[in-house]
Amino acid sequence: MLQSFSLRLRTVALDITRKFSAQSQGVTGLSLLARQSRSALLSGHARRLLRGSLLGGTGAGAVMLTDQASALASTFSTLTSGQLFNVREMGLLGWLLVDLGINWVGWAVAAAFKTEVFYDLLGSASFLTLTAGSLATGGAAGARKFLVSGMVAIWALRLGSYLVTRIAKTGHDVRFDGVKDKPATFFVYWTMQAVWVFVSLLPVLFVNGAGNAAPLRALDAFGILVYAVGLCLESVADHQKSVFKSRPENKGRFIDEGLWSYSRHPNYFGEMMIWWGVFLTCAPGFTSPWHYAALASPVTVMLLLRYVSGVPLLEKMADQRWGPTPEYQEYKARTNLLVPLPRIFQDTHTS
Repeated sequence: MLQSFSLRLRTVALDITRKFSAQSQGVTGLSLLARQSRSALLSGHARRLLRGSLLGGTGAGAVMLTDQASALASTFSTLTSGQLFNVREMGLLGWLLVDLGINWVGWAVAAAFKTEVFYDLLGSASFLTLTAGSLATGGAAGARKFLVSGMVAIWALRLGSYLVTRIAKTGHDVRFDGVKDKPATFFVYWTMQAVWVFVSLLPVLFVNGAGNAAPLRALDAFGILVYAVGLCLESVADHQKSVFKSRPENKGRFIDEGLWSYSRHPNYFGEMMIWWGVFLTCAPGFTSPWHYAALASPVTVMLLLRYVSGVPLLEKMADQRWGPTPEYQEYKARTNLLVPLPRIFQDTHTS
């Protein structure tokens, strides 16, 4: 009875493994192993019962173990290395580990040298690695997969190059003042970047991991438009601020021209639109209801920028630097916090 229960338990475990592996389209090492191992165990069951009745007791147990080992060894011998180690089986957990690996290695080097100079570089590298990797290993190709992957790649290359160039000029990032010489705190910053990358990319990872890519439709133009407007806003705002700071006469002044004359953080508003656009373009390609959990991507970006790492930090720094001056108070009174529109269209966030 104990032997029958053991066999039944192994069979159930293999069934579960096969069901999970079936979520990856096509034949993979995991699915083949589950399929062949189950077959081998079941086909040998009758032989073990017969030998057990003839040999009895300890001899039956030894034969059972020998048969099981032979069956599993035979299963492994029939699988190719490509089937056993198929990167397509990594799934979300696998890409999260890759993401954490990139950022934790970056933290180790950064903490050793007490520098933040390649923080944003590895952030962009994480976005590009996960996007390109999931596209290359996601099975059937399709226009939607290439489109959303391209959207992320364009954004990551544009923003990454801007941030890397900026820190190369300034030599430091105020976000890490008092942090980079504290390894444990610095580790939290690098880990949070990895989490931000992973959560932001959830819609793209779901689409790229789908076996069948949903074709593009006319309604996808809305998501693409939202993304394009956001990318333009962010790019123009960053360029205007860079040009403003490059003029010697503007040293020590706050920017109040271009998009910045309508919004105190137009680049962040553009960033929010970018990730809403990516989500809207990915959503028609979701193949499971639970994929809509990827809504966490644009929502998280909005919450982080508005309430955690973006707006609050810069507003506090601006208030400390220019808050008492009448010019800055007048600037705050006539500009929106986020939405780059004339103040008659207030975004209701005035502080």
